[in-house]
Amino acid sequence: MIKYDVIIIGAGASGVFMSYEMTKLKNNAKVLMIEKGNALSERVCPIDGKKIKECISCKTCNIMNGYGGAGTLSDGKYNITTQFGGDLHRYLGEDMANELMYYVDEILCQMGGSDAKLYSTTNSNLKTVALRHDLHLLDAKVRHLGTDRNIKILSKIYDYIKDRIDMIFNAEVKDIQNLEKGFCVITENETYYCEDLVLATGRSGSKWISQICNKFGIETESNRVDIGVRVELPAAIFEHITSEVYESKIVYKTEKYNDMVRTFCMNPYGEVVTENTNGIITVNGHSYSDPKLRTENTNFALLVSNKFTEPFKDSNEYGESIARLSNMLGGGVLLQRFGDLVKGRRSSQRRMEKCFTRPTLKAVPGDLSLVIPKRQLDNIIEMIYALDKIAPGIANEDTLLYGVEVKFYNSKVEVNDDLQTNLKGMYVLGDGSGVTHSLSQASASGVYVGRILAEKYQ
Repeated sequence: MIKYDVIIIGAGASGVFMSYEMTKLKNNAKVLMIEKGNALSERVCPIDGKKIKECISCKTCNIMNGYGGAGTLSDGKYNITTQFGGDLHRYLGEDMANELMYYVDEILCQMGGSDAKLYSTTNSNLKTVALRHDLHLLDAKVRHLGTDRNIKILSKIYDYIKDRIDMIFNAEVKDIQNLEKGFCVITENETYYCEDLVLATGRSGSKWISQICNKFGIETESNRVDIGVRVELPAAIFEHITSEVYESKIVYKTEKYNDMVRTFCMNPYGEVVTENTNGIITVNGHSYSDPKLRTENTNFALLVSNKFTEPFKDSNEYGESIARLSNMLGGGVLLQRFGDLVKGRRSSQRRMEKCFTRPTLKAVPGDLSLVIPKRQLDNIIEMIYALDKIAPGIANEDTLLYGVEVKFYNSKVEVNDDLQTNLKGMYVLGDGSGVTHSLSQASASGVYVGRILAEKYQ
């Protein structure tokens, strides 16, 4: 059994920034980080750049797993806000949560992100225009690094911590045992001991975290999942919004059902991509800082929040079942023109050939009404017509809808204000805890616990 003081399971945003902070602060802790995915240099999707665009369902998805976590190959968007992206402020307080997110932003700038503009929606004229149409723009500051710059920054952080933090990749943790003092972490090839254990497995580790919590009697709550589509349209339609605030989190309460619909992950001049979560293919979006990599389109998600009440508890399984249906009908992601959807007809290859909006993702033309429940689809259609009032052209016939997009929320793990469970020495961080839902808040949680453990091992 190899002994460490601290073991971090997962090299996502929270794990990476915790490692950074423990490297920066003087302490004597012997630290190991275990990651089931690849090192950063090896995180290449096998179909990237190939003629085949469909996901081939690798055992460990390079898009979702590996050094930096799911955020590595995302568009590198860090939102500094407590209005969305998690509940870290409920544990640390508003001031501390904001202070930590600004600190994360400083690190990103020091590591090569200073050229990326920091946008703000706080004093935007867009907020007033949106309110006139019952649309609500949430306050946030956002620094968009771009997928390309984001990878370079993470590489620099890796170089900074590599001589201080032991890191093992392609190592999946099979079991954890609680000892009289500390924990035993068991992988396929080795067994490790530590006094303090940090679970930082991110979104893709949701089921694993739930299993660990069930094993040790740690309370969890799981009752929310967001289901929707990714919208793609000519960038010019949203240019007046994206040029001012870049990322606009707009919330709308539908008249028909009183449900909440929101925009999410806006990618000006970006591309639509697939991602593999637990073997299920869903859709997402990227954008780049390099002008040479930009497309003619903007994409963003429209998501309907689904919060379930007793007795149903497995909200993620509900979302997965809808995504599986899309995979069943289309072999992956389905694509439909907005005009075809509202006319009640499927998009065929022939209709797509006449479409003026050129899709950035090769997807199967089909009928989203056969996949997405009527209530959610009605909400999405109503939201598109509402957005059309502030950005005319969104409700055009050739606006493209990719489905499905699902945002899985990890079970919210019961932790104290130090993000420690009732099992002394076991911490749960980042999106894996259900406490955070964003790169900024996940990173901030890592910094916070990094400081706690650095002080312990002075």
